[in-house]
Amino acid sequence: MPISEVFRSLSRRRLLAGFAASPIAAMGIGAFPRQVRAQAQAVGLITPNVCMVAPEVTEGPYYFDPALERSDITEGKPGVPLKLQIQVVTADCQPVPGARVVVWHCDASGNYSGYARQGSDGALDSSGETFLRGTQVSGDTGVALFDTIYPGWYRGRTTHIHFKVFLDSRTVLTSQIFFPDALSQYLFQSVPPYNQRTAERDTTNGTDGIARQAGEGAFAALREQAAHYTAALVVGIDETASSRAGKRPGAGGPPPGGAPATGSAAVFIPGQQG
Repeated sequence: MPISEVFRSLSRRRLLAGFAASPIAAMGIGAFPRQVRAQAQAVGLITPNVCMVAPEVTEGPYYFDPALERSDITEGKPGVPLKLQIQVVTADCQPVPGARVVVWHCDASGNYSGYARQGSDGALDSSGETFLRGTQVSGDTGVALFDTIYPGWYRGRTTHIHFKVFLDSRTVLTSQIFFPDALSQYLFQSVPPYNQRTAERDTTNGTDGIARQAGEGAFAALREQAAHYTAALVVGIDETASSRAGKRPGAGGPPPGGAPATGSAAVFIPGQQG
């Protein structure tokens, strides 16, 4: 189905009703008072988020940094086009140019690149692949841009995108980006290749422990364009943050196919030396 037909078939009334019951309602542009929107525009924010340090959440078991500096991370993976904008700012709303932003997420079928034991039965091996991973350096306004697809889902997790923010070689933030359940459910039920899966999604924003931990500030502001969606998130960082090795336990279910056969996880705590 052409993406233009996907957008024409979306019922705004149905989606807006879903948004009202979702944490994304607090992050949509229209949900903010005019004064807040004006203040956000005055300091150059791409969404009216308050300027606060974003919460850390687990990086998950599928992180590796292939050092691929590129804006288009799709590598031909099918799905609804998504333009992702991540704006890195300080706690007082000042843009942070030169920050390295790394993103990674699963494909429309819920599989990550670079690991064995993918898929609901663990039979898919994507070792050596790098789809839906990439790095961009923030510009003068603190914005890093990525062309990707709307992420799918896997058992035990709601729809999300992982990201890290680096200053020089130091990780200052590890977190995740979340999306409105109403839109996710529509795409997963009605739009190929998302609707070609036989399994039913078992976790939503309200039942995902990591999404609850991250809070409303981790939900992207979504805009519908002619041939894609735009997802924008303002990320406040602690510029003194550093990392320490380890793996943070967290609710949210197992990755597809169980634990990865290779790879390691690390947890990054603002203000603590490793």
